[in-house]
Amino acid sequence: QVHFVESGGGLVQPGGSLRLSCAASGLTFSTYTMGWYRQAPGKGRENVAVITSRGDVTNYAVSVKGRFTISRDNARNTVYLQMNSLKSADTAVYYCNAVSPPGFLASWGQGTQVTVSS
Repeated sequence: QVHFVESGGGLVQPGGSLRLSCAASGLTFSTYTMGWYRQAPGKGRENVAVITSRGDVTNYAVSVKGRFTISRDNARNTVYLQMNSLKSADTAVYYCNAVSPPGFLASWGQGTQVTVSS
């Protein structure tokens, strides 16, 4: 069974940084494009960043471009999201999943809460 466990969230002041991790199991991780997604209170889930299976191509939402960096370690079945210059608008629950068109490979996990507040 495919399973994703997100971690690394927390409370941070505006301008601060966090590094999220997503550990994957139950899939051939190195063959999937992976993505980070987020859902703020009262809003729908939105794309944040994606990275191809070999890590050679990345794509970011306009709102996070230049501040967030997605990366992966296929040997550790883990995808990361380095978040810098955090803003209050980044407050959300962050999730990861494998891209499997037309949707995603697995059900959404618990996610990790990121709160940006002074």
